[in-house]
Amino acid sequence: MPRASERRSAAAERHADTVRFVLFEARPAGLAFNQLSRAADLSPSQTRAGLACLRDIIAERGWPPLIWTRADGYKFCSDPTELQAVEVAVIREKLTEIRRFITGIVAPHLALQPKGRWVKHLNTQLNSVESTLEMIADYSDV
Repeated sequence: MPRASERRSAAAERHADTVRFVLFEARPAGLAFNQLSRAADLSPSQTRAGLACLRDIIAERGWPPLIWTRADGYKFCSDPTELQAVEVAVIREKLTEIRRFITGIVAPHLALQPKGRWVKHLNTQLNSVESTLEMIADYSDV
């Protein structure tokens, strides 16, 4: 099955183009999700589809990244310091998700099946991912 970015619909591409146009009009300021949705005259689900498709298009074409911050909302950004702050914030969020997955599901599964090959391998790999994410999240240059 093709990846989501390879099976995007024509409608999602139209929504992405609308979202991109609205964000360029708002530059350098960003827009909160509700503002973006209203300004683009799209429903919330159309706006989400447009944002997802726009991120894929940005990656394909090498455009400046689209970021979201609590203070500014969605906006295009090329400031390295701001990009690094967003990246570290996302890494910390993923680290929390991985830790909760390990402690909430994998560890109890390992306790139930201590000799299980699959769960031991999963636990080892996830602990490795956790330590890598922790090193990135603790990066103090931000």
